[in-house]
Amino acid sequence: MTEGSREQLCMDDVARAQVGKEGRNMLTATCHCGAVQVDVPRKPRRLTNCNCSICRRYGTLWAYYKASDVRVRAARGATMKYSWGEKSLCFVRCSTCGCVTHWQPVHLKKTSRMGVNARNFMPGAVKSVRIRPLDGASTWKYLD
Repeated sequence: MTEGSREQLCMDDVARAQVGKEGRNMLTATCHCGAVQVDVPRKPRRLTNCNCSICRRYGTLWAYYKASDVRVRAARGATMKYSWGEKSLCFVRCSTCGCVTHWQPVHLKKTSRMGVNARNFMPGAVKSVRIRPLDGASTWKYLD
């Protein structure tokens, strides 16, 4: 599959970014170089440490939000997307520094959610948030 066709599988960041509840304790995650910013309406309630083949390689901690509450701010071309397997999710990273910022559904629905990589928040913003280990490699059950 070419990069162009993979890009078409994922919705355009600008088109799919939804404005969150502005002005209410917004929290922003940024990639290392600052080219990609992800705004969420609140501190995450919990974080997920998934051991599936991609999450363990990325080293992510996922915070989940309704897709309509997340706003991705990035210039056109500032992100690259990767989708594999059933192609239901796209993992998004900065095309400059390579940081994985979030995952998003390929096909957005009213009930869609997305994962924001909490490692891109300032550490103090999530230091007291519970981390739940998820066995995404096998059972798809939480291990705690």
